[in-house]
Amino acid sequence: MIINKIIELDDVFTYLKTRGLLKQYKKAKKTLLSWDTKTVLFKKRKPKTSKIYQFRINKKYRAFWYFDIYGKDIFRVIEISDHQDY
Repeated sequence: MIINKIIELDDVFTYLKTRGLLKQYKKAKKTLLSWDTKTVLFKKRKPKTSKIYQFRINKKYRAFWYFDIYGKDIFRVIEISDHQDY
């Protein structure tokens, strides 16, 4: 699996900006693009059949994404979530 590009929905940036997470998100994104998956705790979201993945932005927030249908090496971030709310 190769990651060449990560793209975000517009509301993802709005969410990041309002919570002051943009700098941390960009750092995590850069780390993931260099394929350092252990640092950002990259993994598949449960249930494993959902085809949605996650990576850590910081201890509190996670980014959820899936492979873009137009390219297997493009990821589309669909949601940022406070995983401690669950």
